[in-house]
Amino acid sequence: MSSATRRSTAKRSSARRRAGRRRWISGAAALVAVGVVAALGWAVVRPDEAGSGTRPPQSALGAGTRMGPVELLTGDLDGLREFYTRGVGLSPISQGDREVTLGRDGVPLLRLAVADAPADDPRQAGLYHSAFLFPDEAALARALVDTATVAPNAFQGASDHRVSQAFYFADPDGNGVELYVDRPRDQWRWAAGQVVMGSTAIDPNAFIRTHLDRGATGSGSAVTMGHVHLRGGDLKQAESFYADTLGFAVTSRTDGALFLAADGYHHHLAVNTWSSAGAGARPDSLGLRSVAVHVAGIGELDALAQRLTAADVAHDRADTSITVHDPWGTRVVVSAVADAENDTA
Repeated sequence: MSSATRRSTAKRSSARRRAGRRRWISGAAALVAVGVVAALGWAVVRPDEAGSGTRPPQSALGAGTRMGPVELLTGDLDGLREFYTRGVGLSPISQGDREVTLGRDGVPLLRLAVADAPADDPRQAGLYHSAFLFPDEAALARALVDTATVAPNAFQGASDHRVSQAFYFADPDGNGVELYVDRPRDQWRWAAGQVVMGSTAIDPNAFIRTHLDRGATGSGSAVTMGHVHLRGGDLKQAESFYADTLGFAVTSRTDGALFLAADGYHHHLAVNTWSSAGAGARPDSLGLRSVAVHVAGIGELDALAQRLTAADVAHDRADTSITVHDPWGTRVVVSAVADAENDTA
């Protein structure tokens, strides 16, 4: 092949890639108007209307609390592994024929296990989305392009939530996935003990054009499990368990959703009843198997055990963890992690 022919072929290939990316971005922008932006419907608390309470609420769970790995059951291990590695940017930490643990820099963020069970039913309690927090806009933009390349039909919408910028996808099993970046904490606003949030559409075209570093690789670097959003049957039950007993503080209340956090974060956990109001105990299904919470030390576990006992909530205590089930049967594992940044458990 002549050098001129090679240059022509390369130009055509590059043009096809650019056209494909433009098609995805344009399609993504169209979805924003009808996707999760409307579904979220977060009410905005305006500081000038809210009166006192301009600081985060105090949580029983202390500094250093963070979310650990989410565990999912799947009938398509290869498909999910490809989505979360080639798209989101996670790396295998351990893997076998029937399970794989994915994360970054040796820190587990997601566990996938093969199971023979019915598909997840959004009318039941379960996972609304796992939310992967990126260190900056450039890393997030890279992951958006990579995820859309691996799963062109997975994009569901995007929202500016004031405290964060979030993009929503569905993995091959239909599990919700949020890829997001936080705004600096000094830009967050608190009113009446609640964080000021909202949902304003983001133009994916503009975000990617502004932030994508086309020479960058390794989009998953420094990614963490920023928060986990669940489906539940009743918000009062959710608050009783996750706030009053487990120890998170309520940071926002909206129609059909509750947001909770520790140590002044906007939210580590959320529970909504948008599709699952009145749901009872979860049936066996694919999708969410367990949620993990990491706390700073054994003292946190001792205090949690006391709260669980006082509330007459059954739980299993091990040396460095407590396992408990929420009102709908979702397993929650709270572990004491001395060094959260270097946890490989």
